[in-house]
Amino acid sequence: MTDSAVLLRSARRNSGLTQEALASRVGVDQARVSRSEGGQESPRFDTVDKLLAATGHRLYAAPTRRDDAASIASSIRESVEAKDPKRALRQLIQLNDNLVAETGLVRGILGLAEPEATGKKLWDAAIAAVVAWRLNEQNLPLPGWVSAPKRKLERSRPLSADPADPIPGRSDIPDEFAERGVLAWRDTFASV
Repeated sequence: MTDSAVLLRSARRNSGLTQEALASRVGVDQARVSRSEGGQESPRFDTVDKLLAATGHRLYAAPTRRDDAASIASSIRESVEAKDPKRALRQLIQLNDNLVAETGLVRGILGLAEPEATGKKLWDAAIAAVVAWRLNEQNLPLPGWVSAPKRKLERSRPLSADPADPIPGRSDIPDEFAERGVLAWRDTFASV
């Protein structure tokens, strides 16, 4: 489940708005938007709904206890910043597991909100690939963000926590990863 801070920050940034512009649209002060995005304030449901509407987004709720792509991307960003690719990969696998554990509408909702950038295009592409792969399995519509150019690598690169890992052959890579230039073993995401 996305916490409101991640959801608000992601929606605002993906809409290209500053905190000040968003606050102006909703009729609140910029400090309140900042506190809400920073997690220092827990806004009410209707306030979150108004802030999201001002960014052109809608708020959906689903009966799940699993984190969505936006929340996990936030954790991956923290791991990337800490230069901990093993933890980032575990979090990506957790996103995969969360999507696999749900079906239908709930699976789709877990991939709906566009995640913030992680700071590394490889990880941004990998997040999009996991979401596209698992939504395609159930013929669910893909959110537009998974096909955005910023979610694709110009040159294919391996997704690995260890540089000594072998690079997978094309038949070992899910199509959604290959389309985004991410060389990742299909088996990495197999349930154990």
